[in-house]
Amino acid sequence: MRTWHNGRLLQSPDEPSISVLDHGMIVGDGVFETVQILRNQPFALTRHLDRLVRSAAGLGIGTPDVGAVREGIAATMDGQDIAFGRIRVTVTSGRGPLGSPRGDGELTHVVVSEPSTQPPPVASIVTVPWPRNERGALSGLKTTSYAENALMIEHALAQGASEAVMPNTRGELCEGTGSNIMYVVGDRLITPTLAAGPLAGITRALVLEWCAGEIDVVEQDAPIDVLQTADEVLLVGTTRDVQAISRVDDRELEAPGPITRLAQQIWAREAAKGIDP
Repeated sequence: MRTWHNGRLLQSPDEPSISVLDHGMIVGDGVFETVQILRNQPFALTRHLDRLVRSAAGLGIGTPDVGAVREGIAATMDGQDIAFGRIRVTVTSGRGPLGSPRGDGELTHVVVSEPSTQPPPVASIVTVPWPRNERGALSGLKTTSYAENALMIEHALAQGASEAVMPNTRGELCEGTGSNIMYVVGDRLITPTLAAGPLAGITRALVLEWCAGEIDVVEQDAPIDVLQTADEVLLVGTTRDVQAISRVDDRELEAPGPITRLAQQIWAREAAKGIDP
């Protein structure tokens, strides 16, 4: 693991660097991206950095220095041999007061790169009763205000699952804590619309683009209970890629099913064509 902060490569991830008054720590006032490392290269980096800028604009903290972030990514990856891993890019509103109002200092930029273990091709999930507010101020933004997600994923892990999937305030299927959810009915691959409140996932967007010519794939909202009758369920995300789901709560499913398997094949084929699609 290597860490970069505001233009400086740190000697250790534990090296003191960020002010205790940074608003990213005080009130979670920041945005972030997690980027997959594949064979020593960041995957879909341009899309991730574009979303970082959109999230920062939506949060109102200003514009991240994308050029500096790219330099930080290169600096943290230099000298590491990472067949599979992840890059965490965090941008906060910087130093501020102890209350909610922001200060007027520079943004804080942090990059961390590390090897990691690739998630298995098949996993299980649980649904949770806590809703995502699709009309909230942070809806659709990838912010560091992740306490709800942390609670939900710990709930899932305690039940032997790898992800928690939540409804929105209307009871519709929304998203996982760190992934987008898709499911199959008949021959149709379905994912919630962005109006339902999920993050506009990079992997989600690529699956929709890449599978469109070979699978009947649609964006459509439905009650979260659809997972109890769907023919197949799958998660898509930065490190998961296209992951089959073998259990939803107490319900067992075929995994991977035929549509999921085809989506996985399409993903592998298209992702191999370029590192920055």
